[in-house]
Formats: sequence, structure tokens, C-alpha cells
Amino acid sequence: MAGRVRGYLNRKTVSLVLTIVGIALLGYVASQYWGMYHTQQKLAAEWERQAASMNTPGEAVIPPDQMLTRVVIPKIGLDAIVVEGASRRDLSEGPGHMKQTAMPGETGNAVITAHRDTFFRHIYELVKGDRIQVRRSGRLFTYEVTGKKVVMPDDVSVIRQTPNPQLTLITCYPVYYIGPAPKRLVVFSKLVESTEYGLPAKRAAQTGGAQ
Repeated sequence: MAGRVRGYLNRKTVSLVLTIVGIALLGYVASQYWGMYHTQQKLAAEWERQAASMNTPGEAVIPPDQMLTRVVIPKIGLDAIVVEGASRRDLSEGPGHMKQTAMPGETGNAVITAHRDTFFRHIYELVKGDRIQVRRSGRLFTYEVTGKKVVMPDDVSVIRQTPNPQLTLITCYPVYYIGPAPKRLVVFSKLVESTEYGLPAKRAAQTGGAQ
């Protein structure tokens, strides 16, 4: 009888511990998402302020390294402010621009990465011809998806510079893999249009350059 009681109490204890651990993990995840949401709200407000200041005479010029970038992908409902850098901490705040690559809109390969379980959860749905919009420095840069592929994490060919403006999005793969994903999903796109806010579109003279 005593053994049955001890066994019952042990099971209750294990169940209680697992429940507490589960609640703690849920709380941690919730706090991470809340912190990400809160940071994005602040960055979005600052992006709006910067955009407004560019059309206001007498406003101080914003240094290029402080200019925020906004990426919008209508097909997958993405609208986020990009942070500078791709460290774990950077990516906990938003999609991260890899510092050693070109800035969006400039000649070269601009690379933006994000976690597969947050901002880039649905980029696997993008196909050739889909549009990606990037707003920066008072301009709207429109990119067209040219293709995608899965690579190993150490494949640096996808971040090499290109002779023409290109935007590359990278996330972990498989998208719904449990634990650290072993591969990377890469989406390539080329610049097809550059427009000043509120002015007629100016077709960018781009040819090739994307994979």
C-alpha cells in the first residue's frame, strides 16, 4: 500500500514539474514575441517620422547609417522594419540586414535574413514573378522574385555581390523543422522599379544579375 502511495505521489510530482516547465516555456516564448512586437512598433513609429522629415523643409538630414528600411511582401502579409545586423539579438527584433552586403536599392546584393518561425515563416510560398517592396531614403524599391533554392548553412555563394541591384532573403529550412534547422532557404529577386514617394514610377534599367 505504501509503495502504491509513493508511486502515485511521484507521478503527481513529475506531472506538476512538467506542467510548471511547460508554463515557464510558454511564458518565455510569449515574452519574446511581445518584445519583438513592441520593438517593431517603436521602429515603425521612427520610420514614419523619418519618412515625414524627408518632405519637411528645414529638417535635419538623417545620416545614411541611421536611415531605417521597411520591407513589405503583400503576397504573404509581411510588413516589417529591418534592423541592421544579423546576430541572434538583432533577429529577435526584426528581419536583419547583413552588414557586409549592399543596402537595398544600391548596386550589389542586399541580403536580409530572419527566423523561419517569425517574420520569414511564409517566404517559402514566394514564386517567380512575386513582388517585394522595400522603402528606404524616400524611395520605393520594387523587386521581382527570380527564383529560390535550398543550400547548406556554409554556402556563402548566395551572399556574394552582384553587378546589378539584387535582394536576397534567407531563412532556416525546413520551415517547420523541430530544433535547429540543418539547411537554409534562399529567395532571390532583382530590382525592377525605383520610385520616389508620390512621384511617377521610374523604371530601373536592370538586366540579369539574379539567380
